[in-house]
Amino acid sequence: MNILGIGGVLTDAAAVIIKGGEIAAAAEEAKLTRRPEAGQLPEASVAACLAIAGLTADDIDYVALARPLPSGSALPVALRSFSKARVVSIDHHAAHAASAFFPSPFNDATVITLDREGDLRCGAKWRGSGNRLALEEEILYPNSIGELYGRVTELVGFRQRADEHLVQWLSATGSPKYADIFSDIVQGTAIEQNSFDTGRQGHGGFSADFIKRLGTNKADIAASAQQVLQDYVIRLAGDAEYVCLAGGVAWNALLISALEHCGKFKGVFAQPAAGNAGTALGAALSVWHETLSNTKRLGGGGYCLGPSFDVGEIKQTLENCKLRFRLVPAMTELIDLTVDELRENRIVAWMQGRMEFGPRALGNRSILASPQDPYSTENLNAFIKHRDTFRKFAASVPAELAGQYFDVGSNARYLATAGRVRPEYQEQFSSAILAGGLIRVHTVSKDDNPLYWRLLHAFGEKTGLPVLYNTSFNLFGEPMVCTPRDAVRSFYSSGIDAMVVGNFLLKK
Repeated sequence: MNILGIGGVLTDAAAVIIKGGEIAAAAEEAKLTRRPEAGQLPEASVAACLAIAGLTADDIDYVALARPLPSGSALPVALRSFSKARVVSIDHHAAHAASAFFPSPFNDATVITLDREGDLRCGAKWRGSGNRLALEEEILYPNSIGELYGRVTELVGFRQRADEHLVQWLSATGSPKYADIFSDIVQGTAIEQNSFDTGRQGHGGFSADFIKRLGTNKADIAASAQQVLQDYVIRLAGDAEYVCLAGGVAWNALLISALEHCGKFKGVFAQPAAGNAGTALGAALSVWHETLSNTKRLGGGGYCLGPSFDVGEIKQTLENCKLRFRLVPAMTELIDLTVDELRENRIVAWMQGRMEFGPRALGNRSILASPQDPYSTENLNAFIKHRDTFRKFAASVPAELAGQYFDVGSNARYLATAGRVRPEYQEQFSSAILAGGLIRVHTVSKDDNPLYWRLLHAFGEKTGLPVLYNTSFNLFGEPMVCTPRDAVRSFYSSGIDAMVVGNFLLKK
């Protein structure tokens, strides 16, 4: 049975294919086309997933569409090439819930989906059991905790619907002094609307009276909003033993860390592709489990489910760009050369294997630096990412060694949480530590990403520290690189010192 899932058509469109009981492919349109058109069928993603899975349109048995779709949409017309497939429409939050629960390690769980809005809902609570999801509570717009967080994003000087992730990192530098003020407008799952004035531009739409109650310290405002968000989700989860999360709010790594460490839950799983792109996965899984009554659970593995490129394709791109490069056929030698670059405190772009699904670099489309370089994070922020100094970089570590250096939860497998540095390594990782001793950690297993795992171990063998700083391979404001040409462009438009693409090494 072959299932094509399509989601995020209005924003962050993506496609996923389940082939013969396995998640065979997943890709976001923005990474493939670089400038996707909102409201259009993600044709590039669909074509890429079909190619990866070795299928044609005639091989697809079901097309699962996650709503919402454009008003008066002719999108189903664009699916005529899938003439043998049955088209199924899946509610937006139902797709989010399926994406969270079905790939999780739990057979029974409370599932929470939260975003700004989708199909009138802005949140929902579900009961997941076996191969079924049952809606227990729905939260309708405008009672949106996601929108409240978005308003705070604008209030502290960032862009709504784009920079919410910055608020959580800013919050780590502040104190939740105004949490009670925000709590006053969050009544259970209802958001009191009298504190908003949509005519006030540039202030998140908060009323003048509400803003007067707050101080002027932006970090404290961010910390207060973050605290209220965490309390809200913990309260919504109630007496759950196991919790799964999806929707844009679930991208908040500090929220996931708070759930992992609050002492209430036995297990927490946050969908790595938690946003609208992840609804493509959820829609396909909903058909697999709920429409077709399959009980076999399909995990995302290491979530490297996108396109890959062979030696010939990479070489052709490098030659067409008239670049000087070194071909290193033996992967052991290539790893050693990469380690040598990192030991010399050079920043290395690393592009290998299949592209990640979701926004986070999990070792296949990464920019790497040595934590033994005291200036590594400063250089990454100043000369490559052009980011605020309060934003820190993740530390990748072999999963079996992570406990030696960090205290971190299970969602570190997908860079979806934050942990703490062991006291004896505080100085070593000082440049990556957020306020309060927090650090973003990425635990890498041999099964999930064997090549990146080997690189970490090789670096450890030569330095005594099997940890690398890791951030996504992309330029500021652009999607993660997908193709060798994307990689070349980003490499030569940034301060990256060296690049490893497949078996090729390039230096500036």
